[in-house]
Amino acid sequence: MDVNETPDLSDDEKKLFEDLMPEDLDEILDTGVNRRHFLKLVTLAGGGILAAQSAVAEQLFTRPLSVPVAAELSSATIENGVNVSLNVNGAARKLLVDSRMTLLDTLRERLELTGSKKGCDHGQCGACTVIVDGQRVLSCLTLAASCEGKSVKTIEGLAKGTSGSTVRLHPMQEAFLKHDGFQCGFCTPGQICSAVALMDEAKRGDASYVTEDVRKKTAPVQLSTEEIRERMSGNLCRCGAYPNIVAAIQEVHSGKPVEQTFRFSA
Repeated sequence: MDVNETPDLSDDEKKLFEDLMPEDLDEILDTGVNRRHFLKLVTLAGGGILAAQSAVAEQLFTRPLSVPVAAELSSATIENGVNVSLNVNGAARKLLVDSRMTLLDTLRERLELTGSKKGCDHGQCGACTVIVDGQRVLSCLTLAASCEGKSVKTIEGLAKGTSGSTVRLHPMQEAFLKHDGFQCGFCTPGQICSAVALMDEAKRGDASYVTEDVRKKTAPVQLSTEEIRERMSGNLCRCGAYPNIVAAIQEVHSGKPVEQTFRFSA
């Protein structure tokens, strides 16, 4: 949501804040939901207080952001400026950026799409993963100028619909919610984008490190647990939600419910 835009909350969402955070209601209606409000809701969810309103909370925080108007910067304020035209989440965007600016910084600082996270900023953690022309890339290592004429999809562009009851999550997002494929949530946007692109890789029959015969290309690939773990190994989760992530991907890949098995030490 644009910080200058009047928040458009549904009646259920207003009721949610009125019941749980009445002291913040006026501020939310005036300026919208900010990080502090989100963290409050997360805390309430952790205490089980959000159980009755979980559907409304999910609807609120999985709502795709409206595409903001990027700040216009003149060539005089940008060193080594280049014009870049690209398609971001279905919308054509034209920006003047520094030729050394990464795709990640362009998304976060110029387009205000902050779902993609800056973790290590060295291409090692995968938190910044986005999908460019159907291929997953590390946006912290990708120059924005190299994306000229390309299609970029971020976590904000996966769900269908714009607001309220019209929002329909991507199957991978639904599976991550069902299987608790996240804890702190910082790596989750990159995990989900990587998993979505992984599905297309499997359909094409792309090989991985654990493929028995890389010379024999068979499409589609039936993903085993070992295959999923290998293909997702570039996305790190410091909370250790890996079994849940694998289960979520297996369910989307197979189209059948996957029962999560938890192992406890004696």
